[in-house]
Amino acid sequence: MDIYHGFFSLKPGTGDLEFAGDLQRFMDYLVGEKKIASWRLMRRKLGLGPAELGEFHIMIEVENLAQLDAAFAMAAGRSGDTEKLHFGVNSKIRDVKFALYRDFPDPVRKTGEELF
Repeated sequence: MDIYHGFFSLKPGTGDLEFAGDLQRFMDYLVGEKKIASWRLMRRKLGLGPAELGEFHIMIEVENLAQLDAAFAMAAGRSGDTEKLHFGVNSKIRDVKFALYRDFPDPVRKTGEELF
């Protein structure tokens, strides 16, 4: 699995539960379209965490980078239901930072034959 992380805060005046509902609709749509495997939304607790990462954190799991690319391509189309759902999320967040991680050790990793 590859895990796409997003760290962000909400724009002023955005309701947290309204945002969470909009995000759930969009992410569940992507899961239903098989563009992502799963997702999870988290919120910083007790103010613990670096301020520059924002108050919220989303983890989006994909089977591989091809699946992530398909999700990006779907959102980049900027049309239809995808655009409406994406706008419902994207228009409510600010100060976004992204990261991409993978499970480790990789399932394809072999040991004993390394030349370094």
